[in-house]
Amino acid sequence: MNDDFDARVADLKARRQRNLAMGGEEKIAKQHERGKLTARERIDLLFDAGTFVELGLLAQNRDGSDTAPADGVVTGHGDVDGRQVWVIAYDFTVMAGSMGAVGEQFKAARVRELALRYRKPIVWLLDSAGARIQEASGSTFAGTGWLFADQVVMSGVIPQVAAMLGPCAAGTAYIPGLADFVPMVKGTSSMALGGARLVKAATGEEVTDHDMGGSQVHCYESGVGDNEVANDADCIATVRRFLSYLPSSNTEATPVVETGDPADRPVEGLDKIVPANPRAAYDVRRVIRAVFDGESWFEVKPAWAKNIVIGFARAGGQAVGIVANQPMHKGGVLDSDAADKAARFIRMCDAFNVPLVYLMDVPGFMVGSQVEKDGIIRHGAKMLYATAEATVPKVTVIMRKAYGAGYYVMNGKGYQPDTIVAWPFAEISVMGPEGAVNIIFNKQVEASDNPEATRAELVAKIRESINPYLAAGWAMIDDVIDPAETRRVIVKSLEQARDKKIDRPWRKHGNIPV
Repeated sequence: MNDDFDARVADLKARRQRNLAMGGEEKIAKQHERGKLTARERIDLLFDAGTFVELGLLAQNRDGSDTAPADGVVTGHGDVDGRQVWVIAYDFTVMAGSMGAVGEQFKAARVRELALRYRKPIVWLLDSAGARIQEASGSTFAGTGWLFADQVVMSGVIPQVAAMLGPCAAGTAYIPGLADFVPMVKGTSSMALGGARLVKAATGEEVTDHDMGGSQVHCYESGVGDNEVANDADCIATVRRFLSYLPSSNTEATPVVETGDPADRPVEGLDKIVPANPRAAYDVRRVIRAVFDGESWFEVKPAWAKNIVIGFARAGGQAVGIVANQPMHKGGVLDSDAADKAARFIRMCDAFNVPLVYLMDVPGFMVGSQVEKDGIIRHGAKMLYATAEATVPKVTVIMRKAYGAGYYVMNGKGYQPDTIVAWPFAEISVMGPEGAVNIIFNKQVEASDNPEATRAELVAKIRESINPYLAAGWAMIDDVIDPAETRRVIVKSLEQARDKKIDRPWRKHGNIPV
């Protein structure tokens, strides 16, 4: 009796050990040679030490053989900074991390189900050749379809992260396409709806997976990727940091972290960062670092649509989402990509109860025949829609320019800011003084004996009429503040709006421009 008991326990341990060994030492060595960690090494970095609980370790290939340990995917949950997070990690040492019927339809599907049931974040560690072709009799393909439908149901309910640590081919590229945050490892990660061999077969185009869908494409050009990182360890650290700003679900408040930075700290030195001249450039990220809690700034999509800056920071320990115009690039003018970038971020913050802070210095939207052909009205409307739709606490600081429709989408007075203030040299107008002179007074300037002097005089007069004191006098802004007071005003505004409630007409959902 005891001998049989011991034998069965020994068999269990052997089966576990076999699957824990993944694809074996040779495959693990090749993974390391590529500069990549294994799925289990990545999981060790993702979770707090000793907290990972695995589900489905003993899964195997659908044919019952032991050729695919754990069926090529590691699933389960653990703690990230003491909070439960669920994980689906594709194991490239087993059949190139391809999605098998068992691993996808049962293991991964169960994790998605439980993450949603318990309202906890889910992280994909992606390093996969896509669906397992040899099992694609329809079941694996159908299972992948359920995956995307599940992601849509989870969207805005629990945070979803797709960490790109290797290839992500074919339809599985929609995993990052539907996720809230997509960091990519430089040189090893890629994603595309058609891999290089499929593209060559279909179109004849000679291209590598990385040239077609690496981080240099998606973090710089397409905007599908968020943050490019150097290696697997940096990628996992970035995932942990991203999650630290968000609640576990849309029913919770954001985590508050004591940073030791006084809420009423004066912001010294802004005069050395922001020139009063509205045409002079500066890096708005220096303003963000100066105003918010020390070392708390976490930028998202830093390499794409650089004329607008988005990311997370803390204000008196409170997590906030920041939307800031960037005069260093294109003068901070808004274009289609900038509007898309901001709209997506605003909607994510609103979905997960993250207050929004707008730092406004906007000359408006880009104009011209080409941008109209590119659909700038439709793209700009996305940002307008997102800002108007957001019901989280919203604070607007007009630093310098607030021109035209840029004022609207950056949370102007009509978009229910809980606090809207301006710095003393801010300008609020339909357009800048120079543009107004060119349109309205151009004939008067041309008829003058001294056109340049006349132009300068008219610009100065218009500038006097668009100063923030007139807006404050008409109660169109709440106050004009010393820039050094910016941090204190933001923190107090967030405290003021902590119990904010907005009632909107019932609807199934709005129809956002896409």
